[in-house]
Amino acid sequence: MVSEHSAAQVLVASNRGPISYTLKDDGSLDAKRGGGGLVSGLSAIGSEADALWVCAALGDGDREAVRRHEGADGVLMLDIDEAVHADAYNGIANSVLWFVHHMLYQTPLEPAFDAEFRRQWGAYESYNRAFAEALAEHADEGAAVLVQDYHLCLVPGMLRAMRPDLRIGHFSHTPWAPVDYFRMLPDDIAEQLLWGMLGADRLGFLTSRWATAFMSCADRLEKATAHFPSGGSPRLYVEHARTGRTSARTTEVAVHGLGADADFLRARSHEADVDERMATLREQIGPDRKTIVRVDRTELSKNIVRGLLAYRHLLDTRPEWRERVVHVAFAYPSRQDLAVYRDYTAEVQRVADEINAAYGTDGWTPVVLHVQDDFARSLAAYRLADVALVNPIRDGMNLVAKEIPVVSDDGCALVLSREAGAHEELGDDAVTVNPYDVTGTADALHEALTMPHDERARHTKRLATAATALPPQRWFLDQLEALREHGQERHDG
Repeated sequence: MVSEHSAAQVLVASNRGPISYTLKDDGSLDAKRGGGGLVSGLSAIGSEADALWVCAALGDGDREAVRRHEGADGVLMLDIDEAVHADAYNGIANSVLWFVHHMLYQTPLEPAFDAEFRRQWGAYESYNRAFAEALAEHADEGAAVLVQDYHLCLVPGMLRAMRPDLRIGHFSHTPWAPVDYFRMLPDDIAEQLLWGMLGADRLGFLTSRWATAFMSCADRLEKATAHFPSGGSPRLYVEHARTGRTSARTTEVAVHGLGADADFLRARSHEADVDERMATLREQIGPDRKTIVRVDRTELSKNIVRGLLAYRHLLDTRPEWRERVVHVAFAYPSRQDLAVYRDYTAEVQRVADEINAAYGTDGWTPVVLHVQDDFARSLAAYRLADVALVNPIRDGMNLVAKEIPVVSDDGCALVLSREAGAHEELGDDAVTVNPYDVTGTADALHEALTMPHDERARHTKRLATAATALPPQRWFLDQLEALREHGQERHDG
């Protein structure tokens, strides 16, 4: 990996980095390595590569590591002012862009893009500029830069102006809003976001649906024209007159559907701590009962409350399932610094308690709810699942839908929202639901619970194959290779 002062040939930029630091009572720093597709992908290029990961210092431990210059090799943490980060991350990224792309607003009341929004937008610009400047400073001539997600939409355009020699990619891990919803944003802000992303040579999305939505939004810009060729990747032709140039440039739009890491999941799900948690869960579930499993963060888009309401409707209208099924629901708190997320987490708990009070007996707890994050327990639930419930309102991909079929011990039926990105790949072997339709979801749960074992096994096998078609390392390397090829085309042209 690249040293602190040398220039890098491959750079990744994201809000959260591959490592985090905790300040211990004795003043020392405890480092914890993260997981996920990006971490696995960057490791695939080898430790000898000139690679650098640029991220934000997110807590006191991270900031202390920056001050002490104790960061890991190959990782550059940016100690951005805490107030700027809070406004950019919570004020704009999570409270505006996330809500737009997941279509979460209650439009009679929100949004209201007022002076406070404009102030926070200034912080979002500053946050993105800090990343762009760091990337420009540490990138070697012609380096490949892969910028991640909705936190950093302005970086490609800023970086292009600073370093036109670089090969710049941006990947969106969320959905992209349809044109009419995206236009909810103030016109100048929407245009700034689009032009920021169009500074990239390549834009990556998880599904063709999200890529097409972005193309449709960008096609409305005065100096950008979307082109959908009969073969090959769609491209956006970008006129550079707005930056004082007379030539045109193209931005390639591509789909890279991140898959599950089968080898890791299968090995990890059979370790001793997972077996211990399986024994505990079996005791909580009781003998000879079927399980409906969900594993989610209490993120508004995950639709946990409607899932619980559908389960309650199942018990109410099909009493034969009472005492024969348990809903194992893991709802791990998310973004609890925002009031709307705290309220949603409380509502999940309230509805689960209500179901247990209404239907529970001395020997049967209808909903086994856990709110403390525990990866080993999640894997244990994956293995025990008869039915997996994945019903998001809207989701860029949803890896839970891909992971459960990979590790399920006896095969599982997947009840899957048509609004999850994963539906594009898995829909043919899932029981599809409209995430807003509570009674329809209850009917889907009944269908899944009564699916014959051999049919369920066939679906599970096909789901696992589709889910692992593009594992994290290949997902990352495909983007890197394509970015380099695109940059070479640009150079040759």
